[in-house]
Amino acid sequence: MLAEIKGLNEECGVFGIWGHPEAAQITYYGLHSLQHRGQEGTGIVVTDGDKLKGVKGEGLVTEVFSQDAIQELKGTSAIGHVRYATAGGGGYENVQPLLFQSQNGGLALCHNGNLTNATALKYQLEAQGSIFQTSSDTEVLAHLIKRGGVSSHKERVKNALSMVKGAYAFLIMTENEMMVAVDPNGLRPLSLGKIGDAYVIASETCAFDIVGAEFVRDVLPGELLVIDDNGFRSEMFAMASNISMCAMEYVYFSRPDSNINGINVHTARKNLGKQLAVEVPIEADVVTGVPDSSISVAIGYAEATGIPYEMGLIKNKYVGRTFIQPSQSLREQGVKMKLSPVRGVVEGKRVVMVDDSIVRGTTSRRIVTMLKEAGATEVHVIISSPPIKNPCFYGIDTSTKEELIASDRSVEEIREIIGADTLTFLSPKGMIDAIGREEEGETRGLCLACFTGKYPTEIYPSTLHPYEKV
Repeated sequence: MLAEIKGLNEECGVFGIWGHPEAAQITYYGLHSLQHRGQEGTGIVVTDGDKLKGVKGEGLVTEVFSQDAIQELKGTSAIGHVRYATAGGGGYENVQPLLFQSQNGGLALCHNGNLTNATALKYQLEAQGSIFQTSSDTEVLAHLIKRGGVSSHKERVKNALSMVKGAYAFLIMTENEMMVAVDPNGLRPLSLGKIGDAYVIASETCAFDIVGAEFVRDVLPGELLVIDDNGFRSEMFAMASNISMCAMEYVYFSRPDSNINGINVHTARKNLGKQLAVEVPIEADVVTGVPDSSISVAIGYAEATGIPYEMGLIKNKYVGRTFIQPSQSLREQGVKMKLSPVRGVVEGKRVVMVDDSIVRGTTSRRIVTMLKEAGATEVHVIISSPPIKNPCFYGIDTSTKEELIASDRSVEEIREIIGADTLTFLSPKGMIDAIGREEEGETRGLCLACFTGKYPTEIYPSTLHPYEKV
């Protein structure tokens, strides 16, 4: 039963700054710009060179951090996190950054992604005496670092990173340094910037624009950056292999004003729309996009076809988070609260409705119904990605095939379920070409696992749903 009214949920966002007198305030604004990546919890940890101090809580950035809370976070360096719960579930204890204190000093870390071998590592660590305080996969790395023997902190971090598998962009901070790491496949975006002499790290470059930072470069797959008062140093903790940036970063997750590996997300989405115009010629009167991620695609489609683009759907940005509602009927009402059709635009018109993906199908069905109730004579749904047929084990909340409408249904069956007059998905090659990455190979350095079932890393049995097989 495809019950829940929701599509893909964002991963998480990380932000860090080293060497700035207003570290906490800048981190607050950086996290605010990354709020689209996670709305369930947020936190900031600062260092003043002597000790680590943190504030975190469940909710949005503006809900968790009052002016007084920010003023208490005194320090010149900080890391922060916005979370959407995937591995480990929700709860205050799982909100990041995770902060640990020991006789040898403090350790704070935060993470975007998902460790596919976390459960196996956790069993091993517990057998060796570790006691876990959270159900988050991120805590596994902290235990591996602390159990790394008498070698230097950097070597312990490198050894720990060599043991974890999956997708990750890590920020790790002690009292006197910050370490930054991206998995060898480059599944998660992470960029380095500067504000004056201070170094800044963020999941998306849109955060640099908000805080006034200058983009320096992307953090490379398999790279470890060590940042302290002397600047930053780089070395590879693992060889980059099978580069596989998540395709949904371009299609859905990232803000349109961000750049990923030199490609502007808005431009990539417009190109997706133009490619859809080549693959899906439709006779219609108006094109509209489902806010927000599909608007750029709809503009590109309209430009290429000559069909006028109109704001046929309006998003209410001030509605509460509807996932807290206790019943299915109230969750369905939540879709109407979040999106409203513009009758004056769609009434009596043949409408092309552009969306980025169909996951469970329930939201698409409601939007098609709303457009027809508002007087649309035809609703043609075009999707700027291929059908999502396979679960993601890298930090997106689609962990079982049962919840994916396309896993065992044809396009025609999905069309009937959502009530559209026609339904078309973008081809995999069309999506790859439109995004336009310069990597070589058939996938051009994109992870397409949710579309093709070809995972760029090994998937461990403990990663899977108990009844799921890959």
